[in-house]
Amino acid sequence: MADNLALGTGRRKTSIARVFLKAGDGKITVNGKEAGEYFANDSLLYTVRQPLDVTDNLARFDIVVRVKGGGPSGQAGACRLGISRALVQFDESNRKPLRANGFLTRDPRMVERKKYGQRGARRRFQFSKR
Repeated sequence: MADNLALGTGRRKTSIARVFLKAGDGKITVNGKEAGEYFANDSLLYTVRQPLDVTDNLARFDIVVRVKGGGPSGQAGACRLGISRALVQFDESNRKPLRANGFLTRDPRMVERKKYGQRGARRRFQFSKR
């Protein structure tokens, strides 16, 4: 794949997105589908497009994303981080606006594990005195 201008990997919760930046006219493809079709919710589609809006590159690149794991929200966040990293790899001058908007920060929040003797991560079984 020599026609890739830049690559970026994004992670959020349990989702991992590999992003390939190509010269084009602004088409975003996620797992072989159009981004609007893959992310049916408008807010998730907005999340994916944010780095391109901030750097004024909406119609400059075609973006191919391979994403797996997690749910829609985590996948959209992973795509956003991957696109941001690819834009920085392509042109270092994109770093400042992306950093200012927090798009280059990996969100460290993960689901807390369930503990033994409890119903969930923090929820206890119901206490009965008698």
